[in-house]
Amino acid sequence: MPIRPSSSIIRPLPAVLALTLLLAACASGPKDNLSLIPAQLDQQTSQEGVFSQPVKWTRKQPGCTGECAKLVVDSLAFPGRPRLTALIDHALASMTWLDTQRPAPYDSLNGYEAYFWKTASPRDETDLVARTRYRNSRLTVVELDASQYRTGMAHGMSGSQFLNWDNQTEKALTIDNLLAPGARPAFDQALRQAHADWLKNSPAAREDPENFARMWPFVSSDNVALTDTGLVVKYQPYEIAPYAWGQPELLIPYPRLSGILNPKFLPPSP
Repeated sequence: MPIRPSSSIIRPLPAVLALTLLLAACASGPKDNLSLIPAQLDQQTSQEGVFSQPVKWTRKQPGCTGECAKLVVDSLAFPGRPRLTALIDHALASMTWLDTQRPAPYDSLNGYEAYFWKTASPRDETDLVARTRYRNSRLTVVELDASQYRTGMAHGMSGSQFLNWDNQTEKALTIDNLLAPGARPAFDQALRQAHADWLKNSPAAREDPENFARMWPFVSSDNVALTDTGLVVKYQPYEIAPYAWGQPELLIPYPRLSGILNPKFLPPSP
């Protein structure tokens, strides 16, 4: 089996998931049976989404001359939607903390910045990115990416997390919200098929499929995003492929998700 050091992956942390669940549990709003995915699936849906503003800056370690630690933020704020803005800020900060044995000493980007300047070596760098992956009048799907380099590492650490947000109920949607009741086994099977299709189109995997399957077996994931074309599942480095493959994405098209996704997250029938 390959060596998969935990320090090489930035994973969504329990603190992030706990906040997401808290927002989901506390949210309330009108319920309906209308599909949240429009019948016409194209890039025009993004024009109906909530307004966002960029939060973009690059800073070097204060008081440093020469080679200095650097922090780069390319995030988003949603005016009039403070809960979504705060969740994105908190999630990006939490994704930088790799110690699973103790909680992070910060819970926001401002807190992380102060901690980073106190602990960073001259060549250290952190890049934090939030971008909308899909949006319409009812849904905002944000992709969060965090990458870090620490002096002496062979390569940087990176990871991603999707956030599916219901604009109307102010609710962060977990995978349990997205799937139909009892549909997790069917989802895992559909994802396994998408994984098999992905391997068929990967020359490196086709060279020695048995060895690749032994080294990099299929695993399921909760890191999912609603999009125009279906449900995208994104993996962290080392989860299902070597580090050089980056963060693989598997797509399960909406037609394959009938009976698996909650009906309101499927496009309406023609």
